[in-house]
Amino acid sequence: MPGIHEIRACLRGRGMRPWIYSKDRLLYPMKRVGKRGEGKFKRISWQEALDTIADKLKYVIDTFGNESIFRIYGTGKLGGVVSSTEQIDRLMNLLGGKLNYYNSYSTAQLDHARFYTYGTSQKCGNPISDIINSQLVVLFGNNPAETRMSGGGSIRDLVVAKQQKDVRIIVIDPRHTDTAAGFADEWIPIRPGTDAALVSAIAHVLIIDDQVDQAFLDRYCIGYDQKTLPEHIPPDNSYKDYILGTGKDRLPKTPLWASSITGIPENRIVKLAQEIAAAKPAYIAQGWGPQRHANGEQAVRAICMLPILTGNIGIAGGNSGDREGVFGIDFPKMPVDTNPVSLSIPCFLWTKAIEDPTGVTGTTDGLRGGKSLKHPIKFLWNYASNTLINQHSNIGKTHEILSDDRRCEMIVAIDTVKTASVRYADIVLPDTSSFEESDLMYQGYAVEMGALLVKQKAINPPGECRPIFDICADIAERMGIGEQFTEKRTREEWIEYLYQQCRTIKPKLPDHINQARETGLFKWNRPVVADIPFKQFRQDPEGSSIPTPSGKIEIFSETLWNLSQTWKLPPGDVISALPEFHSTWGMPGDPDATEYPLQVIGHYYKQRTHSSYGNNPWLADVAPQNLWMNPLDAKKRKSKSGDRVLVFNQFGQTEVLVKITPRIMPGVLSLPQGAWFKPDEKGTDRNGCINVLTNQRPSPLAKGNPQHTNLAEVKRI
Repeated sequence: MPGIHEIRACLRGRGMRPWIYSKDRLLYPMKRVGKRGEGKFKRISWQEALDTIADKLKYVIDTFGNESIFRIYGTGKLGGVVSSTEQIDRLMNLLGGKLNYYNSYSTAQLDHARFYTYGTSQKCGNPISDIINSQLVVLFGNNPAETRMSGGGSIRDLVVAKQQKDVRIIVIDPRHTDTAAGFADEWIPIRPGTDAALVSAIAHVLIIDDQVDQAFLDRYCIGYDQKTLPEHIPPDNSYKDYILGTGKDRLPKTPLWASSITGIPENRIVKLAQEIAAAKPAYIAQGWGPQRHANGEQAVRAICMLPILTGNIGIAGGNSGDREGVFGIDFPKMPVDTNPVSLSIPCFLWTKAIEDPTGVTGTTDGLRGGKSLKHPIKFLWNYASNTLINQHSNIGKTHEILSDDRRCEMIVAIDTVKTASVRYADIVLPDTSSFEESDLMYQGYAVEMGALLVKQKAINPPGECRPIFDICADIAERMGIGEQFTEKRTREEWIEYLYQQCRTIKPKLPDHINQARETGLFKWNRPVVADIPFKQFRQDPEGSSIPTPSGKIEIFSETLWNLSQTWKLPPGDVISALPEFHSTWGMPGDPDATEYPLQVIGHYYKQRTHSSYGNNPWLADVAPQNLWMNPLDAKKRKSKSGDRVLVFNQFGQTEVLVKITPRIMPGVLSLPQGAWFKPDEKGTDRNGCINVLTNQRPSPLAKGNPQHTNLAEVKRI
């Protein structure tokens, strides 16, 4: 059981001081004086800035309606309760609403695949500490040593579990990650986007060798074989038919077939299948890398098939195939009221909502709440987000869309430093950092321990920086809804009000917030026996059915069967009722692969949290931005470690130092995501920003970002 342990900062947390006092720190309100993207601004007063914003809001609402206002997705201020994006949501909801979004850039494909398989878009993984009850751990693209690396991350739970029981761990990933290096007994490199092919071949071995849990499949699942298919579905559409080649494609998914696709030797696929079959139980989990592809939904559903086929669902030491579970406490959030606008777009498609609003429909782009958009996005809020340019795909195309201020007429950026995205704003407002404001923060996102941080302001804000609550309150006042927004509470009174609500959940907290601030951090461990997802379903599937249409695990999804026949997809995109492998654009076999033969993925990096702290010179010195390349690929291009290379494709090009290493498989490049876009006068990025190479074409089902599906070429400079 995880204990109440000390939460220590990771490398990024220890490097906060250079970021707080950065030369890029925003200190005063500014307005654009050059072209969008040039980064030319002049200082203005808070009064002028807020008047300009309020006037433009009134104009856009009166002229185009509230659906033409959008807050772009971003996580740069994740964790704060009063200083959060909810303040902008609350403001806009009181003003008649704004265009909604759903999904996240992190997990869109995973959330959708989970929903159509298990009936929930919420995490449904066993905690990572549960591997003490496992005989084998198989991790697909799951890398907590780098993505959850602090004392408040799940890497700590993995360390403790590994110490308690030295369970065998296999990591399947194109890159030899720090998790593979530090914890795995074996690393199996795999070509990006081919996880579903590997799983299909493993399933073939399990079925041929009679190693599937037939009793589990019969009682708990829909669509494994003909007898559990919905009655009106034509024959030969079961998962077993697909795997054995008796389905519509008549292609057996053998290890030999998968070997040529995945790059994994045939005998290793057979051995892996045998290991999974023999392990009772097996903990099979995926990270967020496999799903961030153009066929990501299929990868997720396929990986989930391994615990389904072997009956490892709903038991200690098993897992659902999802990412590891965490423990959190449901503390209160800032109320945002109800958004009167019903329309909602996938968050990745905001550029299309500017460029081609009437083309955003329910059957082409997953629009919810209406048949199509009537007006383009005319007003963009960009709070604590570098998604406006840096973290969105195809920077060249995004620049083209944003640089025309006749399309989106107003962009307001609220941030602490002058990021790549701030350069595209019309009005810039300087935000306070978390060190310059009091607030509440809750832990429970990435560890098996709940926490409440009652934090005090450590330093005074520099320049004219102001917290987001005060900014929104002043805009609300100008819009005639000041008292509705504040409810006659100051920012400090809101903090105390929400703290007292926390006390209704944890009554042993100090009576007064000032007493709580003396302690600062409060921690609670999870229950002695962790919640096992689907445990009740496993014990009583009839009385505790899961929220799928059938009440069972849907290997065959009738909902997806219907969607596949009604949605309009571009050539090459596939929505399938079964967890199938489909090659797609941006992979070997694509016509573009002749000119751009290398696959390019991104990975999370010690230097940054996404793009946050990307301007910190101390972190850049400790963890420099490098392109990972295998020695075999480097030899063909006459490159050595430390060379400066140009990485390029049809979308753009970037210069970066190369790291030659066998820790990346041949034919694959990995470029740490989040580096700030820094173009020269010709538009070539000089900082290794991966999104100059990525595509804005979304995944078929979730309409999520496919930022690991790319082809490129490299040449030495």
